[in-house]
This record gives sequence, C-alpha cells and structure tokens, in this order.
Amino acid sequence: MFREMRRSKQLLPPADAEALLKAGTSGVLAVSGDGGYPYAVPLSYVYHEGRLYFHCAKAGHKLDAIVRNPKGSFCVIGQDQIVPAEYTSYFRSVIAFGTLRVLEDAGEIRRAIQVLSDRYAPLEPPERRDAMIDRELAALCILEMTVEHLTGKEAIELVRQRKQD
Repeated sequence: MFREMRRSKQLLPPADAEALLKAGTSGVLAVSGDGGYPYAVPLSYVYHEGRLYFHCAKAGHKLDAIVRNPKGSFCVIGQDQIVPAEYTSYFRSVIAFGTLRVLEDAGEIRRAIQVLSDRYAPLEPPERRDAMIDRELAALCILEMTVEHLTGKEAIELVRQRKQD
C-alpha cells in the first residue's frame, strides 16, 4: 500500500525514524482539504506508543477535512543544515501516515492531554498540571493519529558520515 523509498540508501533505520519523531515538537499535518486541495497545517504534537496527539480547536478546516477523510500524513524535520559550499542541505526527516480521529471519551482525552503536558511542561508540579487539566478538560479537542506507516530519510552525506563512524 505504501511506496518504497526511491533512494533507499537514504532510508533511516526504523529505530532512528521513530527516535526523530519522539524528539520533535512540531511538524506539518496534511489532510485532504476543501475542493480536493491538500490542507497542511503546522502543529505541536507528542508521539506516544505508536500514536500522535495534537491539541486543536473544536471547529475548523482541519476537523472538517478529517470528518470527510480520516487519513493523513505528518512530517517532522529533525535536521536541516544548509551547506552553501555544496549547494545542498544535510537533512533528516520523517513522515508518518495514519488514520486520525477526534477523541470523544473523557478518559482518553485526559490520558492524551497528560502525555502532552508531560512533554511540554515537564517541570510543572503534577498537582498544578492536574488542576489545569481538570479546569480545561471540557473545552479540549484532541486529535489522535494511529501511525500505520513511518518512513525517514536523511541526506546522502549523513549516510556517508554514519558509515565512517
């Protein structure tokens, strides 16, 4: 169902692709938007146990698109070092493909927002985070993407560096 990478020598090992996804904090979610046009939107996220979680508004283009077609992709760039002398970029990136859904169950929402808050406010005392979650829980909209395919790629120069090390 998913294409093989054309430049297979540049394919990141699965563990490295997953590590890049775990380390990132923002990426671009792409869905099938209005009128058949792609709709891609930058979002903060967290990757946890094979799923991506996003906090978002309760209405808008993104949610309308997901209702029509829950399949999407999410791209994260982990490295983008411009090398002017070589007219290139030493990059590392991943793309996750999967199915999106809006979490409806309060328990699922609570678990997802806890994972997000652990990621983005790790030094916040747990009592304060829990109080904030309790206060905002009813107003939260959380998207979950179940990752069905993950692929990563890096610049050929980084592949060569890796082989030398």
